[in-house]
Amino acid sequence: MRFSLSSAGLQDWNGDVLAVGLPQGDPSETAAELEKRFNGLVATLEKRQFKGKSSETFVSNLLGGAEPQRLLVIGLGEAASIDLDGLRTASSKAAKAAVGCTGRLGLLLPWLSINPMEACQICAESIRLSLYVDQRFQKDPEPRQIPESIELIGLPEQAATGLQGVNAICSGVELARELVAAPPNVATPTLLAETAADLAEPYGLELNVLERDDCEARGMGAFLCVSQGSDLPPKFIHLIYRPEGEVKRRLALVGKGLTFDSGGYNLKVGGAQIDMMKFDMGGSGTVFGAMRSIAELKPSGVEVHMVVASCENMINGSAVHPGDIVRAADGSTIEINNTDAEGRLTLADALLYACEQKPDAVVDLATLTGACVVALGDEIAGLWSNNDAMAEALKEAAVASGEGLWRMPLHKPYKDGLKSKLADMKNTGPRPGGSITAALFLQGFVDKDTAWAHIDIAGTVWSDKGKGLNPPGATGFGVRTLVNWVLSQA
Repeated sequence: MRFSLSSAGLQDWNGDVLAVGLPQGDPSETAAELEKRFNGLVATLEKRQFKGKSSETFVSNLLGGAEPQRLLVIGLGEAASIDLDGLRTASSKAAKAAVGCTGRLGLLLPWLSINPMEACQICAESIRLSLYVDQRFQKDPEPRQIPESIELIGLPEQAATGLQGVNAICSGVELARELVAAPPNVATPTLLAETAADLAEPYGLELNVLERDDCEARGMGAFLCVSQGSDLPPKFIHLIYRPEGEVKRRLALVGKGLTFDSGGYNLKVGGAQIDMMKFDMGGSGTVFGAMRSIAELKPSGVEVHMVVASCENMINGSAVHPGDIVRAADGSTIEINNTDAEGRLTLADALLYACEQKPDAVVDLATLTGACVVALGDEIAGLWSNNDAMAEALKEAAVASGEGLWRMPLHKPYKDGLKSKLADMKNTGPRPGGSITAALFLQGFVDKDTAWAHIDIAGTVWSDKGKGLNPPGATGFGVRTLVNWVLSQA
């Protein structure tokens, strides 16, 4: 998909689909310009009681073979309230209205006081991500016609720099969506290792995949105990981006990589969505997507390590029992009082390994707790951090990405709930505050002097109905936040 700016005005632009945003009670000359070009349009809008509210759209398929073939008028709400999310929503509507047309889509919005480069990037990302459809597993997918060229109208020439990284970032989001949406008989630990190899070769990344014997030699008992009930071999994946020149910052992105989670002997039953547990590797999907984007963008001065401990949590005669005590790579012993709290066990060894790389900061992402979904719903991820500056930087990156992130407390007294009578700790605490005790568990495996953040994406990794830029299914949540954060550290 090609993105560019158009120097043409509303009267002169020609293409297949023209999308124009109108604020409520439009004070600009846009409505008059539309009327001038499309005689009778204002009267038609009035007849349809179109007032420019943010919930309103008007579509007209123009006849006679002239360009454009389709006109979309998008309500934006009150002019004073139009923000970045408003631009995202309008761009998404324009993209969806253009389905069925090839050629060129022109988008004209009231850019107002929004930074032109930022507006340019946001609209382009929104259009491409809104047009994504996953048809890989259909026998006869329906042909889809979508615009090949997107032109943003009315922006200054210098705004074009905002388009430079759009396709790289969107490719990362789309990779995350594909990995998370793939069924568990396809997206196995081996496939994740192969995906890492597919990224490493063309982009010059370094790759190290630890097999079961390698992990045993490193004492990764917490990770390996989760995998021992599966017939599929575990894969511990370490992918590295090294910039040219001096390294000023070293960062680690750690993703939970459970390609399927049955719950183990604490089997998922009732409303536990066992059929959807393919998305329990959403954290690894996010960090894979982020690495895909980073590898293409090639930020200078920052080295990035991706760490994924990938396996299945299954049941057989060798599976870990409730009540077992296992030992992590640092020697810590963990009493397993719930085999369905397995992600934190894999992350324990992954975080220890990431800290061995001597990073300045570590972020882990995981579909970790249902408690986070109860607390924040399905549009906001939870954020825990031991470093205020890092937390603020991640929140700023999330705002720039349009991804909801809310900082949660690391309330130390709650760690008492993880105490074990036999081992150093249990893997779960009491039901109240479950997302907090999970974060406190992870914090115990991070060097005290290392800036660390944990992001729980259990609610945001998947959307049944889809919303905005996200079609139904895997969302790719967190890729843009991570990429923006890494770029801010460069």
